[in-house]
Amino acid sequence: MATITKHILSGSTYGQPISVAATGTPGTTIHTTGTSATIIDEIWLYATNNDTLARYLTIEYGAGDITLSIPSKSGLTIILAGLVLTGSGSVGTAVKAFASSANQIELSGYVNRITP
Repeated sequence: MATITKHILSGSTYGQPISVAATGTPGTTIHTTGTSATIIDEIWLYATNNDTLARYLTIEYGAGDITLSIPSKSGLTIILAGLVLTGSGSVGTAVKAFASSANQIELSGYVNRITP
């Protein structure tokens, strides 16, 4: 039977929000999975835009990108709702982010790690 444990995003310090400093690729590291191809990380990610303008946020999710507009002064807009990633068997898979303005968007969240 699988075991599920909750973890802090690997890019976070003590579970605090991660400020998106990058304005282009490669983005700010949000989370990196372990190396195992059989351990699944279910990622929940929320964005807060502290700026007076809407800002674009791009999530570099494995080999693909997800781009969306985060409204001004918004709090906890859901970005990733339980999407899953694994490592390749030899390296971890990274989730990174960049925004249209540095240090205006903060990302918070957690990982449910599913171990077979």
